[in-house]
Amino acid sequence: MQTLVGYVRSGQPDLTNRQMALLLLVYMTPGPHTVRGLAQSLGVSKPVVTRALNTLGALGYLRRERDEADRRNIFVAHTEMGAHFLEGFGGLIDGSMPEHALDKAPATAH
Repeated sequence: MQTLVGYVRSGQPDLTNRQMALLLLVYMTPGPHTVRGLAQSLGVSKPVVTRALNTLGALGYLRRERDEADRRNIFVAHTEMGAHFLEGFGGLIDGSMPEHALDKAPATAH
């Protein structure tokens, strides 16, 4: 409960369970990650993953990258902002980081 209360108080955007699951899946499992593979892992449709990626991309937590070997493929990749967000969220879970720490993005993130 304290983790979620801290998260709400942090002022960060409210992520849905699907968005958070997608974010964690990309950061905690080996890639490369594709929309098709992520949809299969989560048991949802590709449009559901695409909508979640649109939101997470707009927040700067994930990004899409074109596969240079096959330009038809798009990979989903980590960002510094996403890593910072999850680090802060993890700190809320284990009690090592105050809720306001989620507000501070790294200086190099855009």
